[in-house]
Amino acid sequence: MDGADDPEAQFCAYVAARGTALLRTSYLLTGEIHLAEDLLQTALTKTYLAWGRIRDKGALDGYVRQIMVNTLTDWWHRRWRRERPTAELPDAVLPDSAAATVERQRLWAQLEALPQRQRAVIVLRYYEDLSEAETARVLDCSVGTVKSQAHRALSTLRARLGDEAASEEVLRDL
Repeated sequence: MDGADDPEAQFCAYVAARGTALLRTSYLLTGEIHLAEDLLQTALTKTYLAWGRIRDKGALDGYVRQIMVNTLTDWWHRRWRRERPTAELPDAVLPDSAAATVERQRLWAQLEALPQRQRAVIVLRYYEDLSEAETARVLDCSVGTVKSQAHRALSTLRARLGDEAASEEVLRDL
């Protein structure tokens, strides 16, 4: 039996190939690396358990993103509060491009302040570069809702940051 016929090997190959990109999406949805790792782990666990029932393996990214959004929504509905260790603060490390980092942090802070649905639309539309229809399918809403939520989110970001800082190109580079 070669790896192409082994479901576990297929799943491992998928995670190895797409894990980093999915973790970035998870981070953009949650805003915290440890929560993002938990969210991705939960989504991949659910994907692994359903692996044999997934017919279109070419649409796996969309399937995992859908699980991440649904799981995160469930967590928010339960008002789950994550741990906030405070005994020791981590050392801050400044990258070489401090100005770009400051601007990214400024944008990120405003993105985090958006309502849950608007933030999910921005992440899926501009970071994941999904179409409006694909975003609507992942969020289980209409295309009109995606358009209106994106418009509201971008208007809010532009009002808080200025037109250039909240451009679609900047959001894609986040």
